[in-house]
Amino acid sequence: MDGENNLSVIKLKNILLVTVPDDPGDDIIQELQTKVLHAIEKYQSKGLILDISSVNILDSFFARTISETTQMVALMGGQTVIAGMQPSVAITATELGLHLGKAISTLDVDRALDIFTDNFKLV
Repeated sequence: MDGENNLSVIKLKNILLVTVPDDPGDDIIQELQTKVLHAIEKYQSKGLILDISSVNILDSFFARTISETTQMVALMGGQTVIAGMQPSVAITATELGLHLGKAISTLDVDRALDIFTDNFKLV
């Protein structure tokens, strides 16, 4: 199946929201990175909420690409908030040595939106 149908970048005021599918393949993960970076530039977004709440399994490619994407977003002047990390994913991320740089983690998208609202005065 074409990744174009599985991944969307939604603009909410001056942030982007991406919900990652439950079992993303490498092609979807690469598409995520490309779409996010182009959208940050196009909309001059201040940040990214990466909703991974449906992801049950984290492999090394996914972990590395997420880490790189958060760093790239920061280099473009944005902040990344990773929302909804499940315990099994957190364990695997730690075992893989995943470093998210200045990215923030929250339990869900609502809390991620609160962070941006509080920090960037979106409302």
